[in-house]
Amino acid sequence: MYGFQEITADQLNTLTEQGGVFTLIDVRSPGEVARGVIDGAKHLPLHLLPMSLQQLDKSQPIIFYCLSGGRSAQAAAFAAAQGFSQVLNLHGGISAWANRGLPIVQLPGK
Repeated sequence: MYGFQEITADQLNTLTEQGGVFTLIDVRSPGEVARGVIDGAKHLPLHLLPMSLQQLDKSQPIIFYCLSGGRSAQAAAFAAAQGFSQVLNLHGGISAWANRGLPIVQLPGK
């Protein structure tokens, strides 16, 4: 086991609708993020994660996503290895989210 769990787009949507408290991190490149993000996401490119991880709240679940789930799985495994206990990876990434017809928004300032 990698020390993190998978969450589906439907589960994430339900969690959001129920007002769940979590941190949503988009680890894609700036060019990918410019095309849109899941509402409420913070952009933290994967290569900056090692220097930025300490800024994240360990008391809240952290959900990582990328385009298809590969890079965010690396991010989730890294966070779990650094002592974060509630780490999730969005299965299928933002592609799975979009394929479910769920909303994608522009990141403020992008």
